[in-house]
Amino acid sequence: METVHSGGRPLTRAALAGRRRALEDGRTVSRRELSAAGRDAAKALNLRPALRSILSALCAVWGEQDWERLVVWPSNEHLCGMTGLSERALRYGLRDLVALEVITPRDSANGKRFAIRGPGGAVIDAYGFDLTPIVARKGEWATAIMEATARDAQRSRAFDLLTVRRRAVSEALAALRARFPATDAADLLAAQEALERSTPRRRASGVATDVVLDAWGELQVMAEDRFYQAASAGNSGRHLEQDTGSPSDPCAKAPEKEPEPTRRPEPSLVAAACPVAAEFGVTLRTEADVIEIGRLMRGGIGAHPSAWSEACEALGPFRASVLVLIVAQLHDDDVRRGEIRIKNPGGYFRQLVRLCSEGRYGLEAELMAMRRRKMT
Repeated sequence: METVHSGGRPLTRAALAGRRRALEDGRTVSRRELSAAGRDAAKALNLRPALRSILSALCAVWGEQDWERLVVWPSNEHLCGMTGLSERALRYGLRDLVALEVITPRDSANGKRFAIRGPGGAVIDAYGFDLTPIVARKGEWATAIMEATARDAQRSRAFDLLTVRRRAVSEALAALRARFPATDAADLLAAQEALERSTPRRRASGVATDVVLDAWGELQVMAEDRFYQAASAGNSGRHLEQDTGSPSDPCAKAPEKEPEPTRRPEPSLVAAACPVAAEFGVTLRTEADVIEIGRLMRGGIGAHPSAWSEACEALGPFRASVLVLIVAQLHDDDVRRGEIRIKNPGGYFRQLVRLCSEGRYGLEAELMAMRRRKMT
């Protein structure tokens, strides 16, 4: 079968598709609008740097002629000077842009690019490259950019959640090894290593799927529950005094009667009293949700990881997370009122942990009071 040629260039489907794209009747295009459409096309198609440079150079030489087609006729030498590419790289780049239906060739009989001028010297026609598809497909570029932005945002959120859960597992296992070395955690360590091998990295092109996120979430719950159970399941135990100093030291006094364990507040009460947690887009339905938000907001209030570990050991992850939310909500209320009553939220968190462990701070009573203040 004989190959059809147009000015010495093989005719392709993409070239024909580009010729069929046209502007609205009477539409005028400025160089600025053309350049903006070219940038959108490069972003929507994720063009490599060489193609972006060629496309930008083609848009820059447009002379804003009042024609139906946006035709430019720069020589390869001129384009090489503008882009810094070799002639071979330029030819390959032009071929790829035609294949992507971004530009379309408008060849003369001998394949040269030139302008046809009238008796007065005005350009009335030209042969070269038609840039009409760039502007004609503006709607496609906008849609593609919106979809790509949404995908990137979803991917970023998924990896953020994955990072939080991986870090939570590592912190729980590290605390378990450091504070309760007799507790067996070999199965959790093996599961962590297996998940690490199958987890994609943010720098790569992989995506954090729901399966991977759920697996890390389950491992986080298991590790924290193992730590929680090793720490007497949150029940307060007598502190072992290891100070061998003078018996007259006030610290050597007989311990007072230990406070009875307080009832755990409901997650719904925590959500109503601390609406600042809703900024993270998670509804507090279960204790696991409260623990996850507390771990997320721990750094936001300036609490050191050691303070978090001590709070989890003394009160359990749930009560420690509730204290984090209380401090964050009180600090947020101060900021909204223009007050600075809590100058060091991290230190305030440590103080509440100490008071709560001594039975001098009631979580449920404080949450109910905060909820009443929100309702008034």
